Amino acid sequence: MQRIVYISTARQMLANRDLVDILATSRRNNRAAGVTGLLITGGRHFLQTLEGPDQAVHTVFRRIEQDPRHFAIVTLSRTAIERRTFGDWDMGHCDGGATGSADNTAQTIARLLAPIEDRTMRAYFEGFTQMHVTA
Repeated sequence: MQRIVYISTARQMLANRDLVDILATSRRNNRAAGVTGLLITGGRHFLQTLEGPDQAVHTVFRRIEQDPRHFAIVTLSRTAIERRTFGDWDMGHCDGGATGSADNTAQTIARLLAPIEDRTMRAYFEGFTQMHVTA
């Protein structure tokens, strides 16, 4: 199995309905492919982890790379893994740009990050949260 962590930028701000639709499609496709992960959005920026069987993760990531709604896709990490960090989620998500208090957003993100044991991966998410999530 492998894990890919990447960051990207949307070409334009997505409406909440568009993000809901993207998540629904991603969750359905990921479930069928055996891919799990976590997505945190902050404004037009996305940080995502994909994990699962090598070929499935590669296929999902290639589809993301070819999606014209994204640009500046940067792979932060591509690692062989023995077990999943986000095995229960087709795609966990936190919209850091959603309305609501910064405290609630911080608590949600802290809960989502709780299973992350890898310090480098945890630092990616914590750094992203500090830079791109509503304060």
